[in-house]
Amino acid sequence: MELIEFCAPCLFGIEGILGDELRRMGAENVRPENGRVLFNGDLSMLARANISSRYAERILIVLGRFAARSFDELFEGVRALSWERWIGRADAFPVKGWSLNSKLHSVPDCQSIIKKAIVEHLRDAYDTRFLNETGCKCQVQFTILKDEATLMLDTSGAGLHKRGYRTVAGGAPIKETLAAAIVDVTRARRAQLVCDPCCGSGTLIIEAALAAKGIAPGIRRGFSAMHWGSIPEDVWKQERTRAREFERDVTFAARGGDIDAEVLKLAKENAQKAGVGSCISTAQTDIRSFVPDGDSGTVLCNPPYGERLLDVKAAEELYRVMGKVFAPKAGWSYAIISPHEQFEELFGRPADKRRKLYNGMLKCQLYMYYK
Repeated sequence: MELIEFCAPCLFGIEGILGDELRRMGAENVRPENGRVLFNGDLSMLARANISSRYAERILIVLGRFAARSFDELFEGVRALSWERWIGRADAFPVKGWSLNSKLHSVPDCQSIIKKAIVEHLRDAYDTRFLNETGCKCQVQFTILKDEATLMLDTSGAGLHKRGYRTVAGGAPIKETLAAAIVDVTRARRAQLVCDPCCGSGTLIIEAALAAKGIAPGIRRGFSAMHWGSIPEDVWKQERTRAREFERDVTFAARGGDIDAEVLKLAKENAQKAGVGSCISTAQTDIRSFVPDGDSGTVLCNPPYGERLLDVKAAEELYRVMGKVFAPKAGWSYAIISPHEQFEELFGRPADKRRKLYNGMLKCQLYMYYK
């Protein structure tokens, strides 16, 4: 079995969640780091992680690491890697990346050197002087950190947060991978009822439904590496079949509310595209009318922060309203993500538990109330 090293970038704060997920998938030597998780596996794991990971932003193949304190070192290090294992004679291989705290700080210059080194290696490997790059795309990514270069290939294409169900979104939507992490942290996938009274285009309740039903987030989309000649088609077919075997028929319902009728239409459309439309209902309501109705339920909420949709004072008033309508009730829990440092004071009571998460580069806290 060919053992491949992979890198799965992720949002800051969910590295441990992603690491646990990859271990459950069967990944080997899982090593969470800041903003990413490294792991090992075979071609089946490559396809499995792309299809089934709820938290990874993409899956990269790590081709090699080496010291790169000069352009000569960078060129020779890149040229020595086995590019022909993955890149075919006619394949395109654009290069992108970044450099931080390193002697080689010019990204355009590094891109040019890396491209030339790959071209020289592939010319020798395929015994040709011309590479037309008219075939499938094999995106090369590099990082140079503290004079160490890491060269990778992107197997995903579009970011894995793009499940395929949210082609149009409302204003300031939460990222699907962050929504999935909130579902995991709050154990909402085990709840029979999940509510979001500020649901927008429905991401939180859709991700809760996908998790509850065991539907792989990437089951309905494609990936760049599906077109590579270096990976047999059967690998993808087998992993999609495997993913569908984990789907389950469970009692689950989600309710979404919003004052905007247009975004509620988007939420219903998105739920249908995701395959969970039958268990999600929506209603045009004001959060002031929210009532924890029923014996039990989990409320997940990503209210406007005052960064884009509302000014800060309006957002603060919304937090006060939430503190009143999200009343303590046996069987009910509430989770609200916010960057506001005085959220608990505005909400009116301290959280029972907090979790630091990042919404993009914005540091937030997930405030959880169970009592």
